[in-house]
Amino acid sequence: MVGSGRTAVIVGGGIAGLTAAASLLRQGWTVTVLEQADRITEVGAGLSITANGLSALASLGIDSAIRDAGHRLYMTGTMDHRGARLIRIPRNSAGEPPQDVYGIHRQQLHKLLRNAADRACLVSGARVISVSPGNPDGARASVQCLEAGGTRNYEAALVVGADGLRSILRSRLAPATVPQYSGKSAWRGIVEDSSLISDDFAVIWGPGTEFGAVRISANQVYWYGYTHFAEGKQWPNEKSAAGSHFSGWAPPVPSLIEATPADGVIRHDVYSLAPRLPTYVYGRTVLIGDAAHAMVPTMGQGANTSLEDGVCVGLLIGRAVNVGTPLATALQHFDAQRRPRTQRIARRSHYAGLLGADVRGQFAVVVRNTLMKVIPGGPAAAAGASILSWKALL
Repeated sequence: MVGSGRTAVIVGGGIAGLTAAASLLRQGWTVTVLEQADRITEVGAGLSITANGLSALASLGIDSAIRDAGHRLYMTGTMDHRGARLIRIPRNSAGEPPQDVYGIHRQQLHKLLRNAADRACLVSGARVISVSPGNPDGARASVQCLEAGGTRNYEAALVVGADGLRSILRSRLAPATVPQYSGKSAWRGIVEDSSLISDDFAVIWGPGTEFGAVRISANQVYWYGYTHFAEGKQWPNEKSAAGSHFSGWAPPVPSLIEATPADGVIRHDVYSLAPRLPTYVYGRTVLIGDAAHAMVPTMGQGANTSLEDGVCVGLLIGRAVNVGTPLATALQHFDAQRRPRTQRIARRSHYAGLLGADVRGQFAVVVRNTLMKVIPGGPAAAAGASILSWKALL
């Protein structure tokens, strides 16, 4: 049982959940994190932290640690699968990229977030079976879990649902919104190498496929291949399947796949949420991250918007309650700030896919590539400025 007052229970010990925990702790709240897995850790490969994500991390005081643990990237634009440049993003007059971007291993990011949330009570092996959202002006919220010792009830002033794409909390509070298969699946891998790619990052578009590779440390490269497959498709050897799919692509694509350990190529189907949630707030419970707005990865904003959400739980809810704002008002403000932005990014990510991995057929690819070559790189980069220029309200 968690006590009354400024107490929070966070369901999910991933990026969004740990960020929310760290942010609430900085506001003096008592926090319990419930994780279904037996260990609170992160799976997966790499990711890119863009300027908005770095701003969120700065509010936790760990942006410098993230830069030290990751690797700075130079976004250069888009290429086709034969190696021809489609869009080139120019650098500024000092030769610097227009936005700060860092590649990092997911496990490194998770480790730093866990360190930032080290004063939280972390409970692993806690499978949620029910939630009572409570009332901001009355009864506290509660989460019932099945643990090794039996059933346990956690009660708090605030419950945060950060339990991912297949959120149990969302399924109880908003059952009409469910994961929807995007029609695409993604291979991912990490190569132990210091020479296959530079610090430049260009998205590569082929027929019905997107590929990208980013350096996440001095000697590690993360790559992904995003393409069309039937939901649930399986291969006995994912590395061999990826190698066949990308055979004939320009360097360094085939070499990156070949250099990946046989058991190091993972793949998962990609989902978004539909229909969009009409609210992220239910009583004293708020949904964040993939639980609220899972999106396709074409703009690289899934993890970055989760970081934004997490810090805003502390800044827009925790801090507001500390200075006397009614919880109901703080929750409404959070929803008004976070839901339009994240749902807009989810829509833009979908539309970005229409230009990339959704384009199939030789004629359609030729038309797309021809049009892309006449788009100036500067305006193309500026089009994303409204997303990347987000700042945490310190």
